[in-house]
Amino acid sequence: MKVIYNNGLVNECPKAEEHHILRHTAAHILAQAVKRLFPHAIFAYGPATENGFYYDVDLGETKLSDGDLQAIEAEMQKIAEENIAIKPFVLSREEAIAIMESRGEKYKAAHMDDLPENAVISFYRQGEYIDMCTGPHLCNTKALKAFKITGQSGAYWKNDKNNKMLTRIKGIAFSSQKELEDYLKLFEEAKKRDHRRIGKEMGLFMFRDEASGFPFFLPKGTALKNALIDYWRDIHTRENYAEVSTPMIMHRALWETSGHWEHYKNHMYSTVIDEDTYCIKPMNCPGSVLVYGSQPHSYRDLPLRIGELGLVHRHELKGALHGLFRVRCFTQDDAHIFLRREQITTEIMNIVHLINEVYSKFGFTYFMELSTRPDDSMGSDEDWEAATNGLKQALEKLELPYTINEGDGAFYGPKIDFHLEDSLGRTWQCGTIQLDFQMPQNFCLEYMDEKGEKQRPIMIHRVCFGSMERFIGIITEHFAGKFPIWLAPIQVKILLVSEKSADYGNKVYTALRKAKIRCEIDSRNEKIGYMIREAQFIDRIPYMLILGQKEAEGGTVSIRSRDTSKTETMTLDDFISTITAKIKNRI
Repeated sequence: MKVIYNNGLVNECPKAEEHHILRHTAAHILAQAVKRLFPHAIFAYGPATENGFYYDVDLGETKLSDGDLQAIEAEMQKIAEENIAIKPFVLSREEAIAIMESRGEKYKAAHMDDLPENAVISFYRQGEYIDMCTGPHLCNTKALKAFKITGQSGAYWKNDKNNKMLTRIKGIAFSSQKELEDYLKLFEEAKKRDHRRIGKEMGLFMFRDEASGFPFFLPKGTALKNALIDYWRDIHTRENYAEVSTPMIMHRALWETSGHWEHYKNHMYSTVIDEDTYCIKPMNCPGSVLVYGSQPHSYRDLPLRIGELGLVHRHELKGALHGLFRVRCFTQDDAHIFLRREQITTEIMNIVHLINEVYSKFGFTYFMELSTRPDDSMGSDEDWEAATNGLKQALEKLELPYTINEGDGAFYGPKIDFHLEDSLGRTWQCGTIQLDFQMPQNFCLEYMDEKGEKQRPIMIHRVCFGSMERFIGIITEHFAGKFPIWLAPIQVKILLVSEKSADYGNKVYTALRKAKIRCEIDSRNEKIGYMIREAQFIDRIPYMLILGQKEAEGGTVSIRSRDTSKTETMTLDDFISTITAKIKNRI
């Protein structure tokens, strides 16, 4: 694929950059189409994204309908067929501002105010449309062959809620029609698996305007969440973690000492108690630090592993909220480990093994990313170098592949992030391991070494799930609501063929409950076929027991699995034995 650079040179596009360049060109063609259809439109930013592109547009009072989006896509197709040449040119900063102001592009002109006075600014022209851009781009509009407008949303200018809300028009673009069709099929499957839709169908959780961004877990969703928590507790007890519970509200001074007030206060909720400012915790770590500091420690105590399922609150903009994936309160499956420097590599390896065990349980594959020191970091160069090298050494000793994400570490230390790949091939950042030299120093934490001298411990922050809420959203889509039996909110549903089998149905229900199997009984006056379909495809129940007169007389159960249309008969005791074994082993 040939592309044109802002210096006018035409060359073959590197394969790794192909999608980015065609999507960036698509954004320009989108803007040209919008300008043709809505001449009053004023443009802000229009970048390429991982799978597509968007443009933020000021349309004044105009609200776009679905029909408008279809018209924009049709106009983009027309522009592509016109085979318009795309040509670069450069202007001085003064000339660039003048031409943008003459065209009414106030956002582009404002953006150039941030550039140096002697800057030479590159533009690209395609027919009547010009746009400020560093490129490169496709050589002509006809080279864009496979694209689609996917929707719209609101977006603040410069992502600042104090600025005007613009219209973000979004699309996708690929190198070929087949790639586009494959993506659209995946997109349709993802819509079917949307955790918000499945959560409503299965009665797992809900959201209300009275608590925007704060999820309500319903009885079935709570059963699912508790099954995850039980698993978390089992593996952490086995690995010698001590579970604690720390206050949800603590004095502002604590967050100033930890560094969160300076680096994170815009995401924190606060309140006034006894004329002092208190904060609702956005993180669990300062609480664990206070637990550690509450008593003296010897080197023999380390590593000291502290776990907490802490409910945290973070202020998120309303437009950023998205089901369980982005909420304002969530349960973080935290652990904070206090250790000596020489224990870093071994402890990081132990954590990686634990997280690998967790993700394997759910059938996830993953890749790891090592994030290094950000610009707004705390601490010395020496501490950062030691912390980063500690993470690298652990990964290299494990012989695990990883990529470097420069400058994306936490403000107090570098980190390893785990990116899961689900059954649709989508990736999610969940687990993280963060190595922290700063917080123990800020809180003057100590332990006594072999010589009786005071030393400073190192602190590891780590999560497996990331948050219970987000992980539930991920696995809901990963399994399409068909949770393995140990996780399923309702593991068995009893379906009565007629009222004549009600007594036997109640006997079976009591026996299942006694065996701690989560079950329900459906005794409605409905056709059995309807009840089976509802239990199998809406409620996604792993096992249905169909009970009629025959089963009542023989003391048996007719079993219908969620994943088959066949029915199997066995004794009630054998069924209970089989199911409880699967639940116990978390199969």
